[in-house]
Amino acid sequence: MKKDEEARPAPGREGGSTAFLLAQLGAHAASRFAEHLGPTGLSPPQVGILRAIGNGAGSSQHALAKRLSILPSRMVVLVDELEGRGLVERRDNPEDRRLYELHLSPRGRQTLESVGRIARAHDEALCAALDERERGQLRALLLRIAEHQGLTPGVHPGMRHVGKTTSDAPQAPSGGRGRRPKKGPP
Repeated sequence: MKKDEEARPAPGREGGSTAFLLAQLGAHAASRFAEHLGPTGLSPPQVGILRAIGNGAGSSQHALAKRLSILPSRMVVLVDELEGRGLVERRDNPEDRRLYELHLSPRGRQTLESVGRIARAHDEALCAALDERERGQLRALLLRIAEHQGLTPGVHPGMRHVGKTTSDAPQAPSGGRGRRPKKGPP
């Protein structure tokens, strides 16, 4: 056997394992998506929260935090940021005064529509090498793998790390209502 033949990967392994290729493409896709979001001024985690609020209008911060696997205290800060930008509204829950319902503001809905266009263009560019049939097959296979791995549909597993650093100590969950900006003098 020649030396250059020894250095070649085994047939079918030229690009690495399936897990490596998924990680490589996932990191590339996430990086490119973040770049495409640049003009919106939003980060991918903020988009994920907007999307979750849009899909579950009226959810409490606590319920949203649980669904996205984010510490409730972190969720308060993230929702505060989005509310401060005029994208999210906290409304009193008529059935439980201790909770707020989260809703997209009109500006938040427009922003999410814009992000949807960005996401569709990103998906199109990422999958340009595949025809429609192949895209359907790939999507079906990836959905099957995700389900088998116990991943929550539509929720990026990185959300549980949003706002955390390695030096973060566990924090007590915040109250259900979270912080609301003061409205004028007391």
